Amino acid sequence: MAVIASLMVMMDVAVHHVVPPAYASLDTGHLIIDLFGAVTTTALALKAHRFWPMGMAVLHILPLLAHSSRALDLAMHPAAYLVMQVAPSWLVAPVLIGATWHHHRRLEESGSDPSWSRARA
Repeated sequence: MAVIASLMVMMDVAVHHVVPPAYASLDTGHLIIDLFGAVTTTALALKAHRFWPMGMAVLHILPLLAHSSRALDLAMHPAAYLVMQVAPSWLVAPVLIGATWHHHRRLEESGSDPSWSRARA
């Protein structure tokens, strides 16, 4: 998850070097970044042996609703689009930090804490 979040931040920086942020129309650069985040975190959540990645996938799917809303209603106020697009990402770092802390605590308590679901034959 940390790698996915880091890649999304790097893609965001790259997008801002090419196109200045504008929320008065559909933001295709961030739409692509948000699609990447939604697909990769959902794939991670389906493989992980944890519950929190599913919540993280939801946080990455919510901005897609902002993009859909903007596409359907071009009269939407740019500030509303900005908040809908950006606000869910504010929870990503705290959730990741909390999940990492809980993982390390479980490792100290039991000595083992499998991270991934194993395929069954």
